Amino acid sequence: MREIGLFEAKNRLSELVGKAEKGEEIVITRRGKPAARLVALRNDDDKRHQALEAVARIRELRKGLTLGGLDIKELINEGRR
Repeated sequence: MREIGLFEAKNRLSELVGKAEKGEEIVITRRGKPAARLVALRNDDDKRHQALEAVARIRELRKGLTLGGLDIKELINEGRR
């Protein structure tokens, strides 16, 4: 993580964005105190892929699991009483 002052960040923004795209995290300070963080955006396709993988893992884990003869509707109704 690299810290850089606001004035310098303004003058070197293109360079800093390039570094952030490569994975570096840059903290922009104002009067010596952290004010903002510059990081690369995650690709929405990556998030979608991660979500689909999670769903697949959950489906795999539930295989072979049963409620021991209980009916899901009965359990729901029991919880409402």
